[in-house]
Amino acid sequence: MAAPLTVIVNKGGGAASRAGDALIDEVEAAFAAADLYVAVEAVAGEDIAARVEAAAKNGAVVVGGGDGTLGSAASIVSDAGATLGILPLGTRNHLARELGIPMDLPGAAKIIADGHKRKIDLSSVNGHVFVNNASIGMYPAMVRARDDLQDRHGLPKWIANIPAGWRTLGNLRHHRLRLTMDGAAKPIRTPLLFVGNNVYSLDIGKVGQRDALDDGKLSVFAVSPNSRAGLIGFGLRAMIGRTDADSDFAALGVCKTMELASHARAIEVAVDGEIIRLETPLKFEVLQGALKVFAP
Repeated sequence: MAAPLTVIVNKGGGAASRAGDALIDEVEAAFAAADLYVAVEAVAGEDIAARVEAAAKNGAVVVGGGDGTLGSAASIVSDAGATLGILPLGTRNHLARELGIPMDLPGAAKIIADGHKRKIDLSSVNGHVFVNNASIGMYPAMVRARDDLQDRHGLPKWIANIPAGWRTLGNLRHHRLRLTMDGAAKPIRTPLLFVGNNVYSLDIGKVGQRDALDDGKLSVFAVSPNSRAGLIGFGLRAMIGRTDADSDFAALGVCKTMELASHARAIEVAVDGEIIRLETPLKFEVLQGALKVFAP
């Protein structure tokens, strides 16, 4: 009998922590219905990288979790030349949605069992890979505040986001940066810089979506300098998909490589929602077609 396909579930993720042991039973049942022989493991977040590295040696591994979990697994799977299967068990599941992977376990399992593969781009900042985006400024600060509120008060993520956002706006800071995009330099001042793996849309009704995951491009957005009230207005417009490219953004563009210089020796970056501190300058690049995934 062939070895089972390894399925690694982040047991500390939102869906897994809420469902507990029942989730493993549901995952096993989904793959059984798809006629695929699997071995399911519930793994703590800090142990996922080691388990993915071991499982990827067999040529394919399935990871269940949110975008942060998938981002941390992607570079390992890519380096092994393996294929990544995705179970969307996060809060937003941006990558899975944009790949057309169903949000239900049976549907996602069937996609993997069907065996169709495609190559998508990864991007990196100072060697740290991301599948969706990286940002500096307000967003990393908000995530840091949200995590602190969750740790201290046990709040659910969606509730903790509200006071965390308000706290971040109260400590508003603008960053003076110098961007060099494909060799062209531009100084900017911004409270939030966003770098997307491929091109994110600003069109009404499609804000935050990507039409392609394999164009080999970085998209760069810098929110215009603004007051606290102005940024609240920007946030509200962003939530309903009505940002204005001309008034809301100080700089935006598309490139293949970018270097970011700052007066600070190190800066916090949210990489697929996970906060890391990196020494400057930050060097961004696209890794075109670097990851194979099971997808429609």
